[in-house]
Amino acid sequence: MHAFDLDAYLARIGQPGRRGTDLATLAALQLAHASSIPFENLDPWLGREVALDLDALQRKLVAGGRGGFCYEHNLLLGAALRALGHRVTDLAARVHWNVAPGLVRPRTHMLLRLDLDGVAWLADAGFGGRTLTAPLRLAERGTQETPHGRFRLSERDGTHLLEVETADAWRAVYSFDLQPQLLPDYELTSWYLCRHPASMFRLALVAARPVADGRWTLRDRVLTFHTHDGRSETTLLADDAALREALAGRFGINLAGLAGLDERLASLPAPAAA
Repeated sequence: MHAFDLDAYLARIGQPGRRGTDLATLAALQLAHASSIPFENLDPWLGREVALDLDALQRKLVAGGRGGFCYEHNLLLGAALRALGHRVTDLAARVHWNVAPGLVRPRTHMLLRLDLDGVAWLADAGFGGRTLTAPLRLAERGTQETPHGRFRLSERDGTHLLEVETADAWRAVYSFDLQPQLLPDYELTSWYLCRHPASMFRLALVAARPVADGRWTLRDRVLTFHTHDGRSETTLLADDAALREALAGRFGINLAGLAGLDERLASLPAPAAA
């Protein structure tokens, strides 16, 4: 395995001079990472292998101009933070967002714990349309502001719950404990998400990216911009060229070398009218 190229990573996220192990550095890197490297599932959607070793992550997300899903994002962010001297623990979460009440899902999401001067923080740059763009204080029980929404944490019997404020209610995002995870743990669940026939990552094309004035999300041919004040503006992309332009333009995804992409885009059904 080659060494982590911190300079290349910081240049990729537009923070070439950012160094340190303070909270301000952590917050700046998390926001810049989420804003610069999109959430996207093109590889599993196209049936391509998703490798989680550090060399593969750097080739794809840093040098290759691509994005990825939670394991790719947070393994890369964690590597960068460790290279800067941060104390990082890899964790796993059980997703509740868009999951039917009472349905129990496996722990398929990755997140990070950071310990700064005796205070524990939660960092996560890979949860799609609700990705955190600022670290959250793990022990804080009130509302915590981020550049892209208000979140809160609670804890019961060792299980922590992350919730986000939506237009009409607080909604559960995911729950987790503080048991450290290893790369093989993520490789197992990543294989499941990429191979299981009912996995969302195989069935639907998804992408997300926060920007200064809101968030862009894509699901198949439905492109949506979510503003900070809770409004959503949706565009239906019936034309394949418009869909490619959204992937490359709105989300900043390098589409070069993705064999079979045009054929798979053409197979998507026309979006239903609102």
